[in-house]
Formats: sequence, C-alpha cells, structure tokens
Amino acid sequence: MKQFNQLASYPCETRLAGAQPVVIVGGSGEIGLDLLNDGLARLGCRVLRVARVAELDARQLEDCGALFVFAERQPTRSFPQISELLQRAPQLSVVPIVEYADQEMAAALLELGCVDYLLSPFSETQLAALLRRLEQAASAGEGFVSQSRAGRRLLALAQRVAQTRAPILISGETGTGKELMARYIHRFSAEADAPFIAVNCAAIPEQMLESILFGHERGAFTGAVSAQPGKFELANGGTLLLDEIGELPLGLQAKLLRVLQEQRVERLGGQREIRLNVRIIAATNRDLQAEVAAGRFRADLMFRLDVLPLHISPLRERKDDILPLAQRFIRQYAPQERHADLLTAQACQALLAHDWPGNVRELENVIQRALVLRAGLFIQPVDLGLASPEPQVAAVQVLAPALAEGGKAALRASGKWAEYQHVIDTIRRFGGHKTKAAESLGMTPRALRYRLNAMREQGVNLSF
Repeated sequence: MKQFNQLASYPCETRLAGAQPVVIVGGSGEIGLDLLNDGLARLGCRVLRVARVAELDARQLEDCGALFVFAERQPTRSFPQISELLQRAPQLSVVPIVEYADQEMAAALLELGCVDYLLSPFSETQLAALLRRLEQAASAGEGFVSQSRAGRRLLALAQRVAQTRAPILISGETGTGKELMARYIHRFSAEADAPFIAVNCAAIPEQMLESILFGHERGAFTGAVSAQPGKFELANGGTLLLDEIGELPLGLQAKLLRVLQEQRVERLGGQREIRLNVRIIAATNRDLQAEVAAGRFRADLMFRLDVLPLHISPLRERKDDILPLAQRFIRQYAPQERHADLLTAQACQALLAHDWPGNVRELENVIQRALVLRAGLFIQPVDLGLASPEPQVAAVQVLAPALAEGGKAALRASGKWAEYQHVIDTIRRFGGHKTKAAESLGMTPRALRYRLNAMREQGVNLSF
C-alpha cells in the first residue's frame, strides 16, 4: 500500500499502485492521453499503453487492475469495442474516457457494464479520486460480492453516495444483502471509524421501539429503572441503519420524521434535546410508494428518506454473482479445502439454473448444507438439494468444451452460459419485444443489440 502525499487536497491510497498494471487503450492522437499516462505514473501506477484492445492478450487482461479506454465519439464504433472487452474479461474494471459533451454516452457505457467513467478534460485530483473508488471496488470481495455488471454499477454508485451525508434508501428483496450494503457504504465514508448502529424495525415490539430509537430517562415508564441512550445517540457522528423501515408503525413515523427534520432527539421522559449528526440509511423489501398509496407509510417520510435510492437486484437477475458467492461461502465454511476445485461443472450449472427466491441467504444455506452432506470430496448437484431445473438448450452446446475442462475455464463458461440464457429468456418473456426486454435487463436497446450480435458471432442459436 502506498500513500499518495502528492495530493494534499485528496489523499489517495490504492493497491493499484505497483501491484497490478493499469492499461490505457488509445492512439497517440487522443486528447488527454499524456495527461492520463503521466498522472497514473505520478500516482505510483505501472502503466501499459496499447493502441487497440486487440493488442491485449488474455494474460494481460487477467492481470491488470484497471483499464482506461478512450471512447470514440461515434457509439457505433465505441460500443462494440467496449462490449467485446467486457465479454473477454467480465471481471475487469473498465473506465471509458469521454468528453463532457458526451455524458449521455458515458451513462450508456455504464449500463453496458463499465464500472465508472472519466470526463475529459480532467485533473489529477479527479484521477486520484477515481483510483480510490476503483480500489474500493476491488476490495468489495471482502464484503459485498459483486462480479455482475449490475452489481458492480451498484457498488460504484454506493462508493459515490458514501461521500455524502444525505439519507440513503436501500431497497431489495429479502436476503439480497441490504444490511451488508449499508455497512459497505459506512466503511467507505469519511466516518468509517465512527459507530455503525443497526435497528431492525420489524423485529422489535412496537411498545419498545420508540424507547430503543430515542432512549428514555429513569422513571419514564414502568420498568425504566435507569436512563438509557437511544440508537440515535449511540450512532451520533456515524451511521444509523433503520432496517425494514416499511414495518415502522404510523405513529412512530411522524416522530421519526421530526427527528430527521430537526436533527435533534429527546429521550422519553426527558426535557433536554440532544443535537444529532447521524447519517441515516433506511432499508426495505417493500415498495414504499405502494405503501404510501395504501395509507401505511407517510409520503413526507418517504421523500425525506429517499434522497439517494439504491436498489439491489435479486440474485436471479445477476447470475454472474452466483458462483463467486458460492466460492466465498465455501472459503468461509471450509477454509481448509481447495475451494476452487470443490464445485463440479455440473454443480455450477445447477446453481446457475436455480431461481433463488431466497437470494443470497438461500445460497449460503445451500452451500453450507452441501459441505456437510456431500457424499465425496466434491460437491455434486445432488448434494445441493435443489429442485431439478427444466432443460436449457440455447447456449450450453456452444460452451460445452469449456465446461468440460473444469477449473477456471468452467467457471467462466458457466457464467457466460447463464448470461446468454438469461438474455434469451427475458426476450422470450416479453414475446420478442427487445425494447421492453432491454429495459428489464437494465440496458439500452442499442446495448442489447450489440449483445445479441456478439452472441450470434459465438454461435448461439437466438430463437425467440
């Protein structure tokens, strides 16, 4: 780890410095190429420059820490190049460099799978800030695992909102990792050393919740034999997570709204107001807008909480995360074994084919059970205890040779197969309507067209 003292206004520490080369793709005529090259070098990075993506071999793509690519102003030329790059190395952090006038294209490239972007012209301070975000994304495996494009975009956004003090609302199905995401945001905020306090609003009886949130003085109610600070006080200076906020009773919603507006709290039975400096993160598995329409949630509170919304997609919509998560749970529950070889190719296919209604929590339980109940050394499909999936025929034949090799090749091929199958299934679900399918997949229609062309070139039978 190297401390960058050159930038006193933005100290930056990153494992990208000296550990893995940073690749720049761009011809010598690109505006900003020398600034980027020199800036990365001054920040301690080993830089490899190539004119075209085709000049990079598989080993270089696997070893590099990040890749900066100068996006051409014509999307028809830029999108296929970057799409090909993301397909060759889905684990790679790709950062396109676009001009300020092309910010709409930058947003489309994020949808394509890029983790961040750099607007040209840029300063060295902005470059240092971006390197720090990439470092944080690279260490996400220590907490929130995300190899899928949607997940990596979410982490990039989470790193940005972590620098603010505005309220954050995390939504997602049960088991997707909302509390883990809240801890991730706190970890990369300026208050990372301050307290992180979590309250599950659904798990605490209504008559106790007010006292737990706001605290109470001695004698405030029967049984209050001593004064107790509330969670707001305990989280002062740090982060307070209000988990399952949709379960909060209406009466408490009004009191919570006042605390958020005034940034002050008063203990039950107390006379003194306590000033607050707390980052509020709320999490819910409910549709709060529907709850407001049904009269079960206050609209003004929703607007107060929903300043920076983050949505965690269900596991069935980010298939690329399934196998990395499975490997992580194997490392967690069987640290003494060679985790990379424990899952057979058939078990990988079974994991990818499952719908995961319980999301990451269900996957963790399945892996933990399989490690205990497996008949032999390796985890076979029968050990997972999953329902037999319907036969899948669209893309598996194309990737069968790689699946048969086992090891890393099988993992990469399994991820590709699941991605192709998910795209095809989504288009079928919308009756072949590609615009609606693209919206459901979280990409633009143009990005979907490029994806389908790439699949066609790899021999995938696109029958909708």
